[in-house]
Amino acid sequence: MIKIFLKIKKKILKSWQKNNIFQKSINQRQKASSFVFYEGPPTANGKPGLHHVLGRVYKDIICRYKTMQGFQVFRKAGWDTHGLPVEIEVEKKLGLKNKKEIEKYGIAKFNQKCKKSVWEYKKNWEKLTERIAFWLDIKNPYITYESKYIETVWWIIKQIYQKNLLYKGYKIIHYCPRCGTGLSSHEVAQGYKKIKETAIYVKFKIQNSQFENCYFLIWTTTPWTLPGNVAIAVNLKITYVKVKVNDEYLILAKERIKSCGIESKIVEEFKGKDLIGLEYQPIFTSQLSQIIVADFVSLEEGTGLVHIAPAFGEEDMEVIKTHNLKLKSQNLPEFPILLPVDEEGKFKPEVEKFAKMFVKEADLKIIEDLQKQNLLFKEELYEHDYPFCWRCSSPLLYYAKESWFN
Repeated sequence: MIKIFLKIKKKILKSWQKNNIFQKSINQRQKASSFVFYEGPPTANGKPGLHHVLGRVYKDIICRYKTMQGFQVFRKAGWDTHGLPVEIEVEKKLGLKNKKEIEKYGIAKFNQKCKKSVWEYKKNWEKLTERIAFWLDIKNPYITYESKYIETVWWIIKQIYQKNLLYKGYKIIHYCPRCGTGLSSHEVAQGYKKIKETAIYVKFKIQNSQFENCYFLIWTTTPWTLPGNVAIAVNLKITYVKVKVNDEYLILAKERIKSCGIESKIVEEFKGKDLIGLEYQPIFTSQLSQIIVADFVSLEEGTGLVHIAPAFGEEDMEVIKTHNLKLKSQNLPEFPILLPVDEEGKFKPEVEKFAKMFVKEADLKIIEDLQKQNLLFKEELYEHDYPFCWRCSSPLLYYAKESWFN
């Protein structure tokens, strides 16, 4: 039965090609309204797969339906010749490990290799297009590396800019420091691994006079984000306590005392609102910071106080933006967004103790430094799912990327 269907398919395809049926479906509707389809272009330096067949079938269904409705349907093929799939394929062939090695090899030479690589499987794609009867104008495609295409994109952006519809800001993305790019949620989902890392309980010294020798206790699974701390968040619905541990006082959520391994009597109780505005000394910067409110602070883990580093967390960024809007309306100084990590995932020179260190490798050094400063209360192994780049297996960072938004 399958052989019969294949025979029928080949016969129909041959008839369509011989009689130029695709072009006739366009020509016979010259007086009709047009429906223009630009295919979301594939990258031809990788072989097509079954998922590409599925996507193209959906596209073809729409175009055939619009044709049946009487529209003159133009179907423009395209080739995506930019982006990481091309770069990484060439990097592998040349044995290059990072962007600096590309620069050393020569950007112009590298680009030429990419232009050649992008057409490696062009015939495979064209054969697939024909086999699945996907009507598409593959003789006159748009190609993303051609100047006319690039100039058109810039022209469109310029129109948006001239209408004052662009603004610059930060967006937290899953970022691969090796590939130098952000990843979509679908890409991130491909790279999660279960790992064990050191989580730490850190003390932040309170600067208000009524809290002498007293510290806010926070918990974090990412010690490397501490140089980006700008605030500590509490929840208005949580009850907080001051407890004495040795010769110091700690403030944390009442319900988290046992979970944190603390066996001390409660000296004083507070509501979340009682702590708002209290100042503390960040560990790696000199400017004093404050306690703010965040609804996402919970009692499920940690201490009930959350270290806020807006450059390295989506919720952190949103709460600081919201908080800054309130401060702005009151003509008060806004909280900064500290980004002490460069795009290679290394600490910038201003973080002197760990400058040029890759952040994930700096965790142990940061923990050692906290011990020396007597600011490390406790450490423990924490098992959790962590995202890695599906292309190169590097650990991803939650990273504030400066971008243009519409």
